[in-house]
Amino acid sequence: MRVFVVGGTGFVGQALVRRLLQGGHTPLVLARTPRDLPPGAVLLEGDITREVPDLRGAEAAIYLAGIIRERGQTFKAVHVEGVKNLLEGMRRAGVGRLLHMSALGAGKGTGSRYHESKAEGEALVRESGLAWTIFRPSLIFGPGDEFFGQVLKGLVCPPLPFVPLIGDGRFPFRPVYVGDVAEAFAGALERGLLGTFDLVGPKEYTFRQLLEVVMGVLGRRKPFLPLPLWLMDLLVPLLSPLPFAPITLDQYRMLKAGNTAPFPEGLKDLLPVPKALEEVLPGYLRC
Repeated sequence: MRVFVVGGTGFVGQALVRRLLQGGHTPLVLARTPRDLPPGAVLLEGDITREVPDLRGAEAAIYLAGIIRERGQTFKAVHVEGVKNLLEGMRRAGVGRLLHMSALGAGKGTGSRYHESKAEGEALVRESGLAWTIFRPSLIFGPGDEFFGQVLKGLVCPPLPFVPLIGDGRFPFRPVYVGDVAEAFAGALERGLLGTFDLVGPKEYTFRQLLEVVMGVLGRRKPFLPLPLWLMDLLVPLLSPLPFAPITLDQYRMLKAGNTAPFPEGLKDLLPVPKALEEVLPGYLRC
């Protein structure tokens, strides 16, 4: 199957492109600049946020594009305008199958512009009249990830005698392995699976427990220094606009809300044994 992939050069996209090739498919990967792709994948240059792509020859499309903070691009452009442009390109080319990556927690009125823009993109997909599948992943881990490989490692590795902890650290998360995310997309495409699915891993953790897992993998033993939420509520809005801010206001709101859900029954055949965090982190996490 010839599959048009938006976001195929990103963290999740690279894993999905490999999985599509393994399944005998031909990924048509849209990118803003020239990139090296695995043999068998086809590079198409273009900017989904600025133009309607040409999907002639494609049999399905996958939209993975997303940003977690606004640096040059906006949530609205990537999560909404890009989806609009893809849907128009699909309409023109007569492509009727779409898989879309949203986010666990997406919804209106959340106070998070990331989650609200993801929800707006979801609505466009649902109203498109296409055969669609929406996946809502929790935190995604694997080699090259940002949350574990940068954010949490950045709290644990510095030569400080403590690890900063936001509040009591009880915010719940259920991280999912990037390879399982790729398998869910490819498997849903191959099996014709339709609908909206939360995409989570096998185990729930609090934010504090995630830090403890990371410390264990990195061989660090430090006490936590709790940072009161009232203090964080004052500091984060002040620091958030700065380019070196460790966390944006949007990310802080999402952190406090947590990010978890039960593993969906509809994915148990597709992902019978999802990988656990402890299986994967030791393979790539280093200070």
